[in-house]
Amino acid sequence: MKIDPEATKSKLRQVFKRLHFPVEVILTCVRWYVAYPLSLRQLEEMIAERGINVDYSTIHRWALKLLPVLAAVCRRRKRPVGKSWRMDETYVKINSQWQYLYRAVDRSGATIDFLLSAKRDLAAARFFFGRAVALHDRPAKVAIDKSGSNLAAIQSLQRTGQQAIAIRQSKYLNNVVEQDHRAVKRIVRPMLGFKNFRCAEIIIAGIETMHMIRKGQLADIKDRNSSAANQFYSLAA
Repeated sequence: MKIDPEATKSKLRQVFKRLHFPVEVILTCVRWYVAYPLSLRQLEEMIAERGINVDYSTIHRWALKLLPVLAAVCRRRKRPVGKSWRMDETYVKINSQWQYLYRAVDRSGATIDFLLSAKRDLAAARFFFGRAVALHDRPAKVAIDKSGSNLAAIQSLQRTGQQAIAIRQSKYLNNVVEQDHRAVKRIVRPMLGFKNFRCAEIIIAGIETMHMIRKGQLADIKDRNSSAANQFYSLAA
């Protein structure tokens, strides 16, 4: 999955050109939203205490405009992941209905990929696993739970390549990804559910981006002591 850096820079310039606030204010609000368990109204109060009046709905629009571009930059700059994967799904409420967030991490806990899906079935699992393989190449081993659709998805994709993938169905081995879900769910919970699928997809991508930064997954950071905040801002540089 290739991302054109020049096209990304052009998109960022177009987004900032249409937003009538200082870039520093916009990026700070967007980062706070995806980095901490805060509601939009809490963000509005926090930024007002700093002498800047911004409506919470404006902060939400900023997030929807910026996060897809920043998430794309993060994908391009990610470090390689390990060859032993853990794949699982968790639940996210959208318009009062539970939807499914597919996620995979390697043995050390580095995020491999994520996908929000309206369904939990073979087609969704196959699409998720296929996209992860396209991004990082085939793993040597994959640990999953007892999900039949996940097992069938990996087996069907395995038949299309020469390299064998060892599949292990073990709840114990999957603890790494199950624990990693908590970092994302902790940020999502104060948002009290999403109104539509598109908004959920964008905001979750932003949360996952910030989570990967905190785990040290950006590859081209010159200053290894750079804070997570500065690394997030570097995505817009």
